[in-house]
Amino acid sequence: MNEPFSTIWPYPHPDIPPVLRPEEAEHTIDVWLLPKFSMLSLVCLLEPLRVANRFGRALFAWRLLSSTGEPVVASNGVRTDVDGRLEELKACELLMAISSYEAEATVTAGDRAMLRQVAAFGGKVGGLDTAPFILARAGVLERQPVALHWESIPAFQEEFPHLVVSRSRFEFTPQCLTGSGGATGIDMMLQWIEQGYGPALAEAVSRQLVHQRFSEGELREHQAQRQLRHLPRTVANALAIMEAHLGQVLPIPEICRLVGQSQRQLSRQFQAHFNETPKQCYLGMRLDQARRILTDSRCRITEAALATGFTHLAHFSRAYQMRFGERPSETAERGAI
Repeated sequence: MNEPFSTIWPYPHPDIPPVLRPEEAEHTIDVWLLPKFSMLSLVCLLEPLRVANRFGRALFAWRLLSSTGEPVVASNGVRTDVDGRLEELKACELLMAISSYEAEATVTAGDRAMLRQVAAFGGKVGGLDTAPFILARAGVLERQPVALHWESIPAFQEEFPHLVVSRSRFEFTPQCLTGSGGATGIDMMLQWIEQGYGPALAEAVSRQLVHQRFSEGELREHQAQRQLRHLPRTVANALAIMEAHLGQVLPIPEICRLVGQSQRQLSRQFQAHFNETPKQCYLGMRLDQARRILTDSRCRITEAALATGFTHLAHFSRAYQMRFGERPSETAERGAI
C-alpha cells in the first residue's frame, strides 16, 4: 500500500525534473498515441502527475509509445516524439490509449494482442476519447463500465450492445480506465493520486492546476443549467423528450401534449430560438445521431437509419444528403477505415 502524504503541504519545488525515468518513480504509465490523437487529452493526462512529483517525492513517470516507434502527429498538427514501440512493451502497470479521429485506421492485430497481453498479466488498460473502440475490439472491456466521448456513444452502443456504457465522464475500476477525453484526464489522474496517496495530495495538485473538481451529479446539473438557462421551460422539455426518443420517434402533437403546449405555440417558440419548427429540429437531431453512428462505428447504413427512427431508406438518404452534403455511404466509408 502506498504511503499517504502529509496533510501539511510545502510549496511545490520548482526544480523537480518534469520527466522521471521509470526506474526513478513509484508508478509508470505507458501512453499509446494513435495518429490524430487529441493533444488536450494527452496534456490533461500527464500534467497532474508532473505536478504531483513537485511535492517532494518521485511518484510518477510516463513513456510515450506508438505502433511504429515513429513520432505521431496529433489532430492539431503537432508532431510528438515517442519513447518506443508498443510491441516492445514488457512489464506494464497501466497502458492508456489516446485517439480521436479515425481511431482504428492504423491499429493492427498485434496491437490488439498487446492490449490483451497487458490485461492478462494483471496490468490496467485504458482509453480516452474514441480509444474505448480499440479496447472493445480487442476484447478487454468485457464486464466493465465504459466511458467515452459523448459524440461516440451512439455508435459504440450500436456496435457493442452487450457492453455497459456509462454516462459519467470517466470510469476507474481495478482493471480498466476509460474516459471521454479532453479535460477529463485531469480528474481521472486526480482520482488515481487520491486512491494512492490520499485526498490531501489530490487537492494540492488540483489547486496548482487551478482546477475545480466536481462530482458527476454536480457537473451534469451545471451543464444542463448552462445549456438550457435561456430557453423556455416548454422548449427545454420538448428537446429532452426528442433526445430520449431518437430511435422511437414521437409525433409532434404527442410531444406538445407531454409538455403542455399547443403545437402553434411550441412552433412559434422553436422558430424564435432555433429558426426551425419542432419537426425540423427533431429531424436534425436524428440525422446528427445517424451521422455519429456512421462516423464512429462499422454499422451498415440500414442499421444507422433504423436506430434513428427512419423506416424508409430512400427518405433517410435524401434527408441526410440535404443536411450534410454527402450520401450516408460516403460517411460510412470513412467510418469503416
